[in-house]
Amino acid sequence: MKDNTRGNPLALLPLLIFVALFIGTGIITRDFQAMPITVALIVAIVAAMLIKPKDRLNEKIGIVTRGAGRENIMLMVLIFLLAGAFSQVAENMGAVESTVNLGLSLLPSNLLLIGLFIICCFISISMGTSTGTVVALAPIAIGIAGQTDLSLALALATVIGGAMFGDNLSVISDTTIVSTQSQEVKMSDKFKTNFFIVLPGAIATIVILWFISSGQSTTPATDLDYNLFKVLPYLAVLIIALLGVNVLIVLSGGIVFAGLVGFLDGSYTFTSFVTAAGEGIGNMQNISIIAILIGGLIALIQHYGGIDYLLHFITSRIRSRRGAEFGIASLVSATDLSTANNTISIIITGPLAKDIADEYGVDRRKSASILDIFAAAFQGLIPYGGQMLAAAGLAAISPVAMIPYSIYPAMLLICGIIAILIGFPRKLNA
Repeated sequence: MKDNTRGNPLALLPLLIFVALFIGTGIITRDFQAMPITVALIVAIVAAMLIKPKDRLNEKIGIVTRGAGRENIMLMVLIFLLAGAFSQVAENMGAVESTVNLGLSLLPSNLLLIGLFIICCFISISMGTSTGTVVALAPIAIGIAGQTDLSLALALATVIGGAMFGDNLSVISDTTIVSTQSQEVKMSDKFKTNFFIVLPGAIATIVILWFISSGQSTTPATDLDYNLFKVLPYLAVLIIALLGVNVLIVLSGGIVFAGLVGFLDGSYTFTSFVTAAGEGIGNMQNISIIAILIGGLIALIQHYGGIDYLLHFITSRIRSRRGAEFGIASLVSATDLSTANNTISIIITGPLAKDIADEYGVDRRKSASILDIFAAAFQGLIPYGGQMLAAAGLAAISPVAMIPYSIYPAMLLICGIIAILIGFPRKLNA
């Protein structure tokens, strides 16, 4: 039986065990791949099952399996698998190399990172999905890093930063929909409030990326040969995604289109095409298992009152309007750290945030913006979030390697804190 609304702090222990095992082992061994995420998650799930020893084991297993099989988790897994197939099919027929070389030939060498960030911002705000943006553009970032001296982790973190910019602002983003609906405000009003809070962060990110680029050699290491015909699959995927087509349809169509291009230019036979698709799917299986295990772990933590404890702990300490805004920010941040899903974190905390906003006189446009800003910021910083896992899976690197380069999510977090401290935008509090 689920605990009362005060929650149970012990239910958060499995999450702490997971973080300690995964990150702690990496710090000690100086190798963040020394402790596989799957192993750390299984240990954490076993620890979570020990919280209530008297509860039936079958009941606990049922909670894990239902949490692991939630609709949003399975959707994420499908996206991961299709993204892996598209990435591999496109790469094997030369799309990545041609797209990267085309970009390198068009952009000045010192603007590669800035251009990549701005493109990601535009794509994500148009698509409304950060994960979709990451899986579409991460292969290009990987190719750019391979053709230059830019760090692979930096290039991927830049893509994730741009993806979180759009996830936070897009009017068709699920986080925007949930935050505005929970606070009962118009999307356009939330966008205006949110945009002016985060704009300085985006500008600061561009400046930082320019300084980083100026300190590294971005001269291509090979000849800039490209075939525009092979660039078409990426262009098609981006254009169709911008039209608002479901990301699963976009990726499935991209796989078929990339295969057709490969057939026409002689890169593929039927056998080599399906082999490439299977290889790409196989490359994403580990990431998919991680997403499933995280869903099961979070379900146990929530069932035994871990999330309720966070909510009660934070709300009991609110005393003023500024404190209320920080309380809302803390609620959604802590919940995102616990659930590794910014949409779910807003769904959980949204109704309580509305009550807090009404009680302490916080403009609901501001509370909606705070919910989305802080959820997006932490989602772009945690190494076990879907966006980092997707990028890490495509690049075969540890997600922890990207954290030091997560510039925009850090700027987003700073902008959110400053906006609360100075009461910005002031007209909302007039």
